Amino acid sequence: MVGGGGRIVLVLLVIVVVYGDGLRVKADGSNHKYNERERVPLYANKVGPFHNPSETYRYYDLPFCSPDNVKDKTEDLGEVLNGDRLVDAPYQLNFRVDKQTEVLCKKKLSKEDVAQLKTALAKDYYFQMYYDDLPFWGFLGKVDRENKEDPSEFRYLLFKHIHFVISYNNDRVVEVDAQIDPNQAVDITEEKEIEVEFTYSVIWKETDIPYEKRMEKYSKSSSMPQHLEIHWFSIINSCVTVLLLTGFLATILMRVLKNDFIKYSHDEESIDDQEETGWKYIHGDVFRFPKHKSLFSAVLGSGTQLLALALFIFLLALVGVFYPYNRGALFTALVVIYALTSGIAGYTATSTYLQLEGTNWVRNLLLTGCLFCGPLFLTFSFLNTVAIVYSATAALPFGTILVILLIWTLVTSPLLVLGGIAGKNSKTEFQAPCRTTKYPREIPPLPWYRGTVYQMAMAGFLPFSAIYIELYYIFASVWGHKIYTIYSILFIVFIILIIVTAFITVALTYFQLAVEDHEWWWRSVLCGGSTGVFIFVYCLYYYYARSDMSGFMQTSFFFGYMACICYGFFLMLGTVGFRASLLFVRHIYRSIKCE
Repeated sequence: MVGGGGRIVLVLLVIVVVYGDGLRVKADGSNHKYNERERVPLYANKVGPFHNPSETYRYYDLPFCSPDNVKDKTEDLGEVLNGDRLVDAPYQLNFRVDKQTEVLCKKKLSKEDVAQLKTALAKDYYFQMYYDDLPFWGFLGKVDRENKEDPSEFRYLLFKHIHFVISYNNDRVVEVDAQIDPNQAVDITEEKEIEVEFTYSVIWKETDIPYEKRMEKYSKSSSMPQHLEIHWFSIINSCVTVLLLTGFLATILMRVLKNDFIKYSHDEESIDDQEETGWKYIHGDVFRFPKHKSLFSAVLGSGTQLLALALFIFLLALVGVFYPYNRGALFTALVVIYALTSGIAGYTATSTYLQLEGTNWVRNLLLTGCLFCGPLFLTFSFLNTVAIVYSATAALPFGTILVILLIWTLVTSPLLVLGGIAGKNSKTEFQAPCRTTKYPREIPPLPWYRGTVYQMAMAGFLPFSAIYIELYYIFASVWGHKIYTIYSILFIVFIILIIVTAFITVALTYFQLAVEDHEWWWRSVLCGGSTGVFIFVYCLYYYYARSDMSGFMQTSFFFGYMACICYGFFLMLGTVGFRASLLFVRHIYRSIKCE
């Protein structure tokens, strides 16, 4: 009772911390109400190539007009992980004060500055700012390629004027838009010293849009009718897949099982010398514990933790914590909830390991703690080094790394150990309806398509086909500039993925037992988790066919972190596949008399 109550308290703490973080970002030290001519906070965030979302740099890494004293905004953990580095911007956009043409600064650009800006224009650099916590973007300039094939003839035009259009409702800012005037640009094609006068103008407009709905502008693109239609088509497609698979199991598999039960009951009544074949006759081996039981238990522990993490994240998303541009809320939630759910991994892994008659549960607990975090830490170390070399904002400061290590040391590890101790003290025995024989039965020769790799290909294709339409929108959001807000649809697709994975793994487990192959334990994990392999193959397709990402940094970030995510899916869905298969195998062997 104490453990259950503690878990409930921890879950409530997570919701309060994350939701409170979201509220803090909304308020940002004020109530967002301003008097006329009052200063409204404006922060410049970052710049980077438009097609490489991970490759972003600090705003003042480029030779822009800057205040005399540049002040960094204090940011929370999630904002830093998101690559946000907010600093004061020099524009004076006071509340309801129109400006025709205001000089920002006169800046003398050296030859090196011009060369740097030319490189930025060639890569379609954009900038991002926040005005009263409302994000807006703009391009630095453009490359005039019209009717020119030779790159040496291209003209590089740097925009020097920004026109701000700001909408307000009573005493609150509702919308901000930065418009670039292409006619007010300076030609920097020749790499020579040049003096540029940067200017801006502001116009304020009254609107009837309430303050509470000012974030809806950013989610309209994902909820437009044509997008919703495709989303619902994706769900209908997935539901049809589930219904067909359920129908297959209900009609074919259950009928086959019924015939098997009748056949085996008749075999017990008649005394024949016929050769025994079928899944009944391996009852002495079907519950023989798998090889590498420590690794097997660690996979189940890590997979169960990741499944719990996914469900908690969906819970927070459905209650509205991750509204558009709630900076860092998702990353904060991922770090905190992963730390707090480590006890689930410890309990599941240790209790499973001891049920499989393992002896060194401490080593098993260490393996569980490192199974997912280990590859993730190695990947992060490499990618953070790359980001440091590139001087990108994706490089985490030492203080942030120290905070994450402290969370891992003071929260994740102790909860993992406590979960392991609870699993050790649970003293549950493995429930096997059949007694295992002393010596394993020889597995008969099987055709090539019964091999593990081919079974994994069959098992992963169907769940992947149920989610691949939705994958494009997720990738466009994570690795692009789209915004994903329809979490209810995503949650339905996730549940469908779990159901399809469980059903297809159960079906393949039955076919494996029917040909008297009793080594189904690892096979069910591999077949269930094979969808993660398909998702990684889709990553290759998306990178080369659907995106314009390029460069070593962006490529390494994309494939490095996607490999970790796909590995996480492998562990999570592999656990789902095994649990479903275990329930099925226990059920069918309870239904017959095992001698």
